[in-house]
Parts: sequence; structure tokens; C-alpha cells
Amino acid sequence: MELRIVILPGDGVGVEVIAQAMKCLRVVCSRFGHSLETGEELIGGVSIDATGQALTSEVIKKCKDTDAVLMGAVGDTKYDDPQAPIHPEDGLLTLRKELALFANIRPVKVYDALIDNANIKPEILKGVDFIFVRELTGGLYFGQPKKQYKDEKTGQRCAVDSMLYSESEIVRIVKVGFELAQKRNRKLISVDKANVLLSSRLWRQVAIEASGEYPEVELSHMLVDTCSMQIIRAPKDLDVVVTENTFGDILTDEASMLAGSMGMLPSASLAGVPQEDSIAFGLYEPVHGSAPDIKGQNKANPIAAILSVAMMLRYSFNLRQEAQVIEQAVEKVLEEGYATCDIMGKDKKQLGTVEMGELIARYIEAE
Repeated sequence: MELRIVILPGDGVGVEVIAQAMKCLRVVCSRFGHSLETGEELIGGVSIDATGQALTSEVIKKCKDTDAVLMGAVGDTKYDDPQAPIHPEDGLLTLRKELALFANIRPVKVYDALIDNANIKPEILKGVDFIFVRELTGGLYFGQPKKQYKDEKTGQRCAVDSMLYSESEIVRIVKVGFELAQKRNRKLISVDKANVLLSSRLWRQVAIEASGEYPEVELSHMLVDTCSMQIIRAPKDLDVVVTENTFGDILTDEASMLAGSMGMLPSASLAGVPQEDSIAFGLYEPVHGSAPDIKGQNKANPIAAILSVAMMLRYSFNLRQEAQVIEQAVEKVLEEGYATCDIMGKDKKQLGTVEMGELIARYIEAE
């Protein structure tokens, strides 16, 4: 099979972790006889520096003309001024919208080898393995009106963001949740704030209606504040969780701490519903940021980026065996006690970004 991929390393450590992810992808392609066509483009701070834009129309077109996009991270401290006219993150939001990437999938798995890394009791963490499905192109981040203005009566500065959702936006994201739940334990939790928000009441109503197409999946509902507690109190009770954009953004970052580090968690942003034996166009990236404080120091954990490649092989190319080989190689490296600085613990053998990528690549080749 020919794999056509656009690579967007982005800013900071994004460049470093994507280099290791691509190293592992090339080994997989060589082992299984796939050809690989790639093109590297700019996004984020490096794009602003070079073009004045966080993402150019030319790069958007190239992303639309390929099979999948692999991204590192965006963000640079020199663009942190909230009054700046453009920010690196604008490129990512634009990409999601232009590519219609409405479904963000973030698996949260606690590896036995890292069970002592989180600040939570091991008996709570052991066996944790669930998936967050986050709506990605609606809600507060995109709803209109969205503006900052001066109130004519009080003279005070005011700002408004609109949490807007349509029925069709809700239907398509909850269907992603149902499809994933069918492949797992057939339980889906829909997270909302239906006791307060009208948009959440519509969300719950539509989720219930959509459940009629999936009678074998048990649908339950959870308020977002309850879910935030459940992630810490009893994460093993979660399996597939679907929610809207803002809630998902916050909850998935919280859940990343279960795994010991954000450097352990991959993600997929899809333009379609992942069904059995079908493929969906997607953007794949680690959930961590650009970490400019450790840029160029060979400290960043490349595992999330490497596992993002596994998700890409599974969802955008339907290459499930190849994806499993990558995941098994990562697990084996961790079981043997190797770790980057963010997941170091007792009796661990520390590796840098490059060394970790090279070791996983060797295990993929020998698997």
C-alpha cells in the first residue's frame, strides 16, 4: 500500500518527537512492504516567522490532497501576548475547521510499568484503559457571536463566546462514540452539563435519540463536574466517553495525568466515523504542547507521537496489524524499564528522545 502523509512538525519539541515517530513509521513500512510518500510543511510559530500566518492556504491545500496528516505541536512564548493579532494555535484551529476534523479520539491507557508514576494509588490506576471522544469543531471555540466589546451603559470591557451546537453536529460525534463502544465493552458515557446549559440539554436529547440505532450499546449520562471527579476516583469505570469541545479539552488533559505524563498520550482528529473495515481522513498528534523550555535538549518523550502513528495506521489506512506492532514495541520498551525523564521512576533506565525512538524502532523491526 502507498501511504501519502503531510508532516507538520510545528514548534519546539514537536520537531524532535515527530522525527522519532517518522523513524518508526519508516521501519513499519519497510517491514510490511508499504511505500511512503511524505511532504513536510510549516504550522504554528515557525509559519508565522516565515510567512506571517500560522497556517497558509497552500499548506491547507496540501493537507486536503493527502491521506493523513501527522503533526507535532504548536506554541512559542514570543507569541504569548493575548493582544497579539495572531497566535501559533490559530493554525491548528484553522486546520481542524478546514479539514472538517470533528472527532477527536484520545485513548488513555495506564501501562503497568508506569503505574507508580502518577500521584494516584496504584490500585486505582491498574487496568485503566478508556477512550475520550471529543467534538472538535463546534461549541465555545467556534460559536458566534464571539467578540470583545465595550458596554455602552457601563463603559466596561466585556467579552462573549457562544456555545453553539446543531443537531447534526451532535449526532455525528455521538455516533463515533457508539461505533467505538461497539468494538469495546458496549458502554458509552455521554458527558454534558444538562442541569444548567440549554446546549447540553439538546446534546442529551440527541444522544438518546441516536442510541436507538445502537441497541446493543448501553448509553448513560454524566455531568461534566461528576466526570472530572470520576476520572480521579474510579477511572476503571470509564470505557468510552463522548463530550463536547470545551469539556473534552479540559477532561482529556486531566485524564493524561493518569498515564504519568502527557508525553504518553496520542490522539486522532477524524473527518469521518471510524467503522469496521473502513478508513477516515485524520490528523494525528501527541496531546502535549511544544514545551519550549526543553527544546533541543533531547528530553522530550516521543512515545505519544509514535503511538499517534499507530492510530494513523489503524484509522486512516486500516492497517491494524502494523498498528499493533508499534503498540507492542512501546509496551515492551516500557516493561524493560526504559524511560524518558518525564516518566522516570525507581529502577528506570533513562533515555533521551532520540535513544527512545531508536530503541522502539529496533523493537518494531525485530517484533
